[in-house]
Amino acid sequence: MYSLLIDRLSTAVVQVNRELIIEYLNPAAEMLLEVSRKRIYGQDLGAVFREDEDSVTSLYSAIESGHPFTKREAEVEMANEKKLFCDYTVTPVIGAINTTDSLLIELYPRDRMKRISLEDELIANHQTSKELVRNLAHEIKNPLGGIRGAAQLISRAFTDEALKDYTQVIIEESDRLRDLVDRLLGPRQLPKTKELNIHRVIERVKQLIQVESDGQIEIIRDYDPSIPDIIGDESQLIQALLNVSRNAMQALLEQEDNHQKQIRLVTRALRQFTIGAKRHRLVCKISIIDNGPGIPEPLLKTLFYPMVSGRADGTGLGLSISQSVIHQHNGIIECHSQPQNTEFNILMPIETIVPGKEKNT
Repeated sequence: MYSLLIDRLSTAVVQVNRELIIEYLNPAAEMLLEVSRKRIYGQDLGAVFREDEDSVTSLYSAIESGHPFTKREAEVEMANEKKLFCDYTVTPVIGAINTTDSLLIELYPRDRMKRISLEDELIANHQTSKELVRNLAHEIKNPLGGIRGAAQLISRAFTDEALKDYTQVIIEESDRLRDLVDRLLGPRQLPKTKELNIHRVIERVKQLIQVESDGQIEIIRDYDPSIPDIIGDESQLIQALLNVSRNAMQALLEQEDNHQKQIRLVTRALRQFTIGAKRHRLVCKISIIDNGPGIPEPLLKTLFYPMVSGRADGTGLGLSISQSVIHQHNGIIECHSQPQNTEFNILMPIETIVPGKEKNT
């Protein structure tokens, strides 16, 4: 009777004996840990649920003392080597002779909540930096226009061509600063949307990267052909994906080792997926993955800020502009990085991606 009740719980429950051998998993635990209980029964807990040595010590301590405990925000490794971010509660089951017969481990996944929290922070930071840049641009462009106009008036008053050259320098530098401010502001118009095949956009980016890298980088495609046409601005999406892909290309080309340099372009359709605080029925996920040196940890949190770059000759505008473009399509760009595996995930809802309009698929 108790097994029938636990089998119907939405909470993942694992039971192990005193030697931490798995005796039982309910269906929720099978789904969460991505294992079959028929195959896992009789195996050590580490076969499906691995953490550090301290966690194993805590489990044995619970068996000896009979005291339950809860661990918050644990990161465990599953049988398929995926990471699971979760809370878990360990409850000793006391037997007839007042000793612990087994442990019940209840798992509460927090991956979704953690990702939502990180996305909310990313969106808020982007909006803050965008507002800051907008205000700064206003303060710069007003006096810049005055300087340029004054230089033009002075140039007309000069008869000496040598002196006119100096005023021309002022005019040209004023124009350069104006262009820089315009780039900081990102796209200034709403997307000119139409139905398009996202793989056509990615193929265009792939061609450009192949030409720019002169064949030094192997580009691997892994597409999901089931993704339907989306509504978006083709030229802006090409620019957004190209900025991300170009960053990956430059990181690879700057490496001096002889390992095979690769960029993987992956697309997937995600169902019932949350972006920020909003849940969408269908989402297009585009992953741009490279096997370069990785992004330093301190840079990851500010990666999408304007004028932030990890390269000496970088402008720090490419990723900021890409994030702005994807935001205009009601999506987001996320980044996860470690040596030999830097992954940018571009997430865009397919049902409702036209600003101010809705489209049902």
